[in-house]
Amino acid sequence: MPRSDPIPSPRGSAMRRFRRIMRWMALAAILSGAVAAWAAARGDPNPKLHLLIAVSLGAGLSVLLAAALMTLVFVSNSSGHDAIAHRRHESPPEEDDL
Repeated sequence: MPRSDPIPSPRGSAMRRFRRIMRWMALAAILSGAVAAWAAARGDPNPKLHLLIAVSLGAGLSVLLAAALMTLVFVSNSSGHDAIAHRRHESPPEEDDL
């Protein structure tokens, strides 16, 4: 008798989603680092190698850090971990307020 597929764990699906988004963002970070190094080299007739490395790493890692933080926000929101923070604890009106 065939078995049904197991129910995927929410944690595993969230991690897969995070990794999938971060793969694309790593590509965007590499491209932004290359564009930043190209822009820095374009303005200087004799660019130093250390300058190009620093600019490309600074721009690429900044994009990667921002992407990681925003991805964590989106994954956390879609997984339901933020639902408790949005609840309002309303108390019934007291007799003095009526």
